[in-house]
Amino acid sequence: QVQLVESGGGSVEAGGSLRLSCAVSGSSNDMDIYWMAWFRQAPGKEREGVARASRAGYILYADSVKGRFVISRDNAKNTVVLQMNNLKPEDTAMYYCAAAPPGVGAALAPSPYRHWGQGTQVTVSA
Repeated sequence: QVQLVESGGGSVEAGGSLRLSCAVSGSSNDMDIYWMAWFRQAPGKEREGVARASRAGYILYADSVKGRFVISRDNAKNTVVLQMNNLKPEDTAMYYCAAAPPGVGAALAPSPYRHWGQGTQVTVSA
């Protein structure tokens, strides 16, 4: 049973930074977590992709976070980190870590991801 546990959320003023971490356990097949990604969902809105990173080092960011967020992963430790800088009030959301096998497609869509964490809240005040 693959389990993902996020940590590092919190409240910060606009312009500040937060670092989210996700630890994966229970994976017996590296291909099950080939892609590791971060998604977020604000109240009343659909879940949207933030960034993803493959085991091979391929990375994709949503346009809204390019230049501000950095995703990184440690394959040996099965962890993925999202460093969020220059945060804006519109970044306020529940942030989720997710994992998927190869073949998720070109877009940062949530549907191919099989394993999800419980989420960690990020709140950015103006």
